[in-house]
Amino acid sequence: MTRHPAPAPHPAPGLTHGWLHALAAVVAGYAVMVVLAALGLWLAGASELPQGAFLPVIAATVVMAVGGRIGLEGGAGAIAQSDAAVTAVPLSVALAGALVTAYVVVRPLRRHAVVSGDRLLWLFVRTGVLWALVTLLIALGARHTFTVSTGEDFLGDLGDLLGITPTVGFRADVPVTVVAGLLWLAIVLLLAFAVSRRAPLPSRLVPVHSVVRPAARAMVGVLLVYVAVGAVIAVVTAFTRAEPADSFAVVFLGLPNVAWLALGIGMGASWHGSVQGALGVPMPEALAAVLRSGDGDVTLDLASLSERDGRAWWLVVAAVVAMLGAGWATARRAPPGTGHVRNALHLAAASAVAMLLIGVLTRIDAHYGLSLFGIGDPSDTGGLGGSIVLLPNLLPAIGIAALWGVAAGLLGSMATRLLARSRPPR
Repeated sequence: MTRHPAPAPHPAPGLTHGWLHALAAVVAGYAVMVVLAALGLWLAGASELPQGAFLPVIAATVVMAVGGRIGLEGGAGAIAQSDAAVTAVPLSVALAGALVTAYVVVRPLRRHAVVSGDRLLWLFVRTGVLWALVTLLIALGARHTFTVSTGEDFLGDLGDLLGITPTVGFRADVPVTVVAGLLWLAIVLLLAFAVSRRAPLPSRLVPVHSVVRPAARAMVGVLLVYVAVGAVIAVVTAFTRAEPADSFAVVFLGLPNVAWLALGIGMGASWHGSVQGALGVPMPEALAAVLRSGDGDVTLDLASLSERDGRAWWLVVAAVVAMLGAGWATARRAPPGTGHVRNALHLAAASAVAMLLIGVLTRIDAHYGLSLFGIGDPSDTGGLGGSIVLLPNLLPAIGIAALWGVAAGLLGSMATRLLARSRPPR
């Protein structure tokens, strides 16, 4: 009897596909973030930065989008010193990356009703390993040094005469960025599986998912609707201006920063901060005017904003409509038999978490200072420096959001029940 050679061994089923699945999610997520960051920075004029700084600035923007840390420092020996720091999240970049990454991770799994815990864990591990590797590479590229103009003719001429040119360099804090990037990915995947209707989960988590998903999905829908409406307003505004590039730059870099700030202010939350010096402010004129209105810390809320622009009260109307819609959606998707109070509590929890994310993600703390020959103080943002600070009053904002969730959840649940009773029986 003729013996046939044993067939060559094949990889374990699903192993290669699992790595390709994870690689596709990582590449797609980072690719869209790089493209949006490049477009936004190009529209903002960053392509004209000296000494080839454009690509490192793109990398730094992506690093900040995934929660990484960018450190800034500079000077000219003992004669000139500069001090700068920036804490901000370009949420257009971050949101696009989150949506694409979540879609690519979840989409291939939809043909399964359930999935084992081990398979889901290994998918997360593979995605995390590749995500950490790409984050590391981008963080290593997020570094550059370039010269800084003092903005003062006398100091500039004196510095040129003596060959002293102040410099500012930036670089990513690599370990912090990798850890923050992994935390960012974990939150994105957690939210993706929490709100998806067809994402498979281990059978023991299905009952929990049926309870969590309605309110979580409703609040994610509110956040996305605000971004969509903000995009329409921004595009219309851009075309009514002589130079629309700045408006489009905000769309590609920080539209959710403004849109979600509008949601929080409409709900009654407040922020505090200031704008000093010559730093440009990437936000609507009314918001910038409030932050520039005092010598120190000022409060940004509905009252202070309406003093600059009476249309600010429409933010309350928008918040009411959005939250009532969230209450309706939560009740419609809730498991049968869920009571009014339970729906209200679920939406309150989801609203509080959403406001926590809004508060953390919309923080801005950026400053620079410069001294030359002892003139000026690098830690002082006046004269030769500038600053933008915008910080949330977080605990009151979370409480306010929870109250909105309770009210919207109750009204939405009761409206759904009344509508169901009013329908004629089939």
